[in-house]
Amino acid sequence: MSQPTHNRILIIVILGALSTISPFAIDMYLPAFPAIAAALGTSTAKVSLSLSSYFAGMAAAQLFYGPLLDRFGRKLPLYAGLLLFIAASVWSLFARNVESLIALRFVQALGGCAAGVAAMAMVRDFFPAKETAKIISLLILVISASPLLAPSAGVFVAAHLGWQWVFIVLSAFVLLMLAVSAWVLPESHEPDRSISLRPGPILRNYVSVLKEPQFLTYALSGAFAFPDCSFTWRVRR
Repeated sequence: MSQPTHNRILIIVILGALSTISPFAIDMYLPAFPAIAAALGTSTAKVSLSLSSYFAGMAAAQLFYGPLLDRFGRKLPLYAGLLLFIAASVWSLFARNVESLIALRFVQALGGCAAGVAAMAMVRDFFPAKETAKIISLLILVISASPLLAPSAGVFVAAHLGWQWVFIVLSAFVLLMLAVSAWVLPESHEPDRSISLRPGPILRNYVSVLKEPQFLTYALSGAFAFPDCSFTWRVRR
C-alpha cells in the first residue's frame, strides 16, 4: 500500500507508539514494587511474580493474535486488546492482595500484546516489501529504548503521585492510542473469513514456520541478543 510522505511518517509514529505499550507496562511499575508490597501486605519478591505473569500472558497471546488479525482485520482485535488492557489496568487499582494483582497483570498482558503484534503486522500492510526491514528496525529501536525510559517515568509518577497512578497513566496512554487507532490509523487488512480459527490449522501453520531454518536462525539470534532490561535495572538497583 503506497502512502504519501506525511501519511508514512504519521503511520510510523503511531505504530511505534503502539509498540511501546507492553515495554512501558513491563518496566514503568518496577520502581513502585516496595510501595505495592507495603499496600498489599506482602513482599517485593511476591510482587515481582506479577512481572512474570505479564511475560507469560504476552507469550501466550502472541500465539493467537496472528490468526485473529488475519480473520477479523487489524483494527477489531487491536481495539479488543486495548480495551482489555485498560480494564485490567483500572481493576489493578482495586487489587486487595498480590494474587489478584498477579492475575490482573496476566490479563493486562493478553490485551497489551495486541498492540505489538498488530503494529508489526501493519508494517507489511502499509509499506512495500523492500522497506519492511527498515521500518521494523525503527520499531525495534523504539521498543529497545522504552525499557530505559519507563523506569525513570515510573520513579517520578510513583514518588509524586503514588503507585496507583502508574496504572492510571498507562490506562490514559492506551486510551489515547485507542482513539488514535480508531480515528487516524486506516484499516490496512480486510477481514478474511477463509482464515480458520480452529486449533488444528493454526498449529499446522506454526509447525510449518518452525521448519523454516531461516526463521529459526533469526528467532534464536533475536532471543539471545535481547536481554531483559527490566531484570538488569533491578539488579543494578
